[in-house]
Amino acid sequence: MDSSRARNAWQDVVSYQKWEEFSNAEMGPNTTHQYMNDPKHLSFVLARYKFCAKLLAGRASVLEVGCGDAFGTPIVAQAVENVLGVDWDPQMIQGNLQRFQFMENCTFQQHDMVAGPPEGRFDGVYSVDVIEHIDPTMETAFMRHSCARLADDGVFIVGTPNVKAAEYALPPSKLGHINLKDASSLENLLSQFLKTVFIFSMNDEVVHTGFHNMAHYLFAVGIGVKR
Repeated sequence: MDSSRARNAWQDVVSYQKWEEFSNAEMGPNTTHQYMNDPKHLSFVLARYKFCAKLLAGRASVLEVGCGDAFGTPIVAQAVENVLGVDWDPQMIQGNLQRFQFMENCTFQQHDMVAGPPEGRFDGVYSVDVIEHIDPTMETAFMRHSCARLADDGVFIVGTPNVKAAEYALPPSKLGHINLKDASSLENLLSQFLKTVFIFSMNDEVVHTGFHNMAHYLFAVGIGVKR
């Protein structure tokens, strides 16, 4: 199919008015920075959110802890009934509220998880690329409050870079990564709050069960909150 036919076929599905609307969609500040400086990394981020979406699919109410500019949030929102994204940064949340008005099943709220849990009840909680930015002296409060509103049979997911691969990280990442984990320390952290914890390795876009020390990224999945 040549380019003109392809465009016409697309316009059969989407009106020109909608075409103009989609062409003006914006990305958030974090995502824009990555797109300009390391665009391939965005494919890794999307794969992380796809993994979360697969594990949380069908759940009624899901909490994203540390949503940032919410680049991957729509992937999870597509698989669940409702998502609440929280972040400590009010400017980030305000930007999300403006950009994601089209997402009827997703809302955003400024909230500091170290200070306390948000309102509501959730049958899934996930946090991607957040724990490595939390001061180690505050991680217990962060985790306790993140799990506080999770249903007894809920699923808790944490994704974070592997400290074993820290030497390959770009300089800007190293500055912000003040609390990196390996597989053992990540499992130990979640085991304080959840009865059963599974650890997965991830390299680029692929999540697997291979040797954790050779993984660039780690996922911990916890089930059964310890009350």
